[in-house]
Amino acid sequence: MNEEDTTLPLSLLVSRRVIEETVSRLAAQISDDYREKHLVAVGVLKGAFIFMADLVRQIDVPLEIDFVTVSSYGSGTNSSRTITMHQDITTDVSGKDVLVIEDIVDTGHTLCYLADHLKARGARSVRLCALADKPSRREQDVTIDYLGFTVPDQFVVGYGLDFDNRFRYLPDIYALEAHHDQG
Repeated sequence: MNEEDTTLPLSLLVSRRVIEETVSRLAAQISDDYREKHLVAVGVLKGAFIFMADLVRQIDVPLEIDFVTVSSYGSGTNSSRTITMHQDITTDVSGKDVLVIEDIVDTGHTLCYLADHLKARGARSVRLCALADKPSRREQDVTIDYLGFTVPDQFVVGYGLDFDNRFRYLPDIYALEAHHDQG
């Protein structure tokens, strides 16, 4: 950890070993489900980049990769519920099966927006893979087709998850004790 990050109290939630096992399980499920399909994996930046990199290296079916940058947070810990698309996909998804890869699902606003957006672009199907779910914060009905694990209603960081662009580099997932809301 860098010196600045040690000033905030962190509590281990998910170890890197559990994360590795979870990624392997999800990759196997996705590989089985997408055989004989034209898969486009769309990562939600910035939080999903580590999870997505580990996941797609274990998926054993051909796939295309693209990214979107959407946000509802800014630098705070509460969702603004206003979704901003900063970077759209460049891949033509017409008639293709899209798998959105997200770090964490909380209120569901961003993923509902993104699913509708991808369907409007002609995707044959849109499914969701999330490393973590925080169902206690849900405001929109979201189906997570491939879920790593559920986390408590605490602000979580590490393995791509951040607080104000900090802590992404940590290989485990921690609760940031000073903050208790992420959505």
